Amino acid sequence: MRHRKKFNHLGRKTAHRKAMLANMASSLILHKRISTTTAKAKALKMYVEPLISKSKVDSTHSRRIVFSYLKQKEAVTELFREVSPKIINRNGGYTRILKTGNRLGDNAEMCIVELVDFNETYVSEKKAVAKKATRRRRSSAKTVEAEATTETVEETKAEVKSEETPKAAKDATKKEEK
Repeated sequence: MRHRKKFNHLGRKTAHRKAMLANMASSLILHKRISTTTAKAKALKMYVEPLISKSKVDSTHSRRIVFSYLKQKEAVTELFREVSPKIINRNGGYTRILKTGNRLGDNAEMCIVELVDFNETYVSEKKAVAKKATRRRRSSAKTVEAEATTETVEETKAEVKSEETPKAAKDATKKEEK
C-alpha cells in the first residue's frame, strides 16, 4: 500500500531521478523558464521551491545545502544573486506551471515551468496612484480647463453663425424671387 507516499518516481531509479531533477532545477534557475511534461514539472516544483526558500538567507551553510542539491556552481550563484532578491518578499509559490497541450509523438501532456517573478507578461509594476482625501465636485485645474473649453465652444458657435448668415440671406432672397 502507498499510504502517504506522494512522491512521483517518474519511472526512474533513485540516482537517475535525482540527477534529472538537479539538472532540471539548474536549467530552471539559469533560464527562468523550461518546457517539460506535467509530471516532471510537478516533481520539479516540489524539488526546487525549498531550495529557493533556502536562498533567502545568503549564508555559507545555505549555499552548501543548495549546492548539494543542484551540483552546479553557476546555478547556485545565479540563485543567490539574481533570483533571491526578487522573491525575498514572497512567502512561497515561486514557480508557475502553464499547460501547453499534448506532445505529438507520445501524446504526453506538456507544460512550461517558470519562475513567477521573471515573467514580464504577468509581472507589471504597479504605479502608485495617490488617492484623494476628500471628494470634490471640481478641482481648480479642471475648472480652468472647463472654462477654456466653454470659451472655445462659444467662439466656434459664433464663427459658425457668422458663416451661416450670408448663406441664409442668399437662400432667403432666392425664395423671395420665386
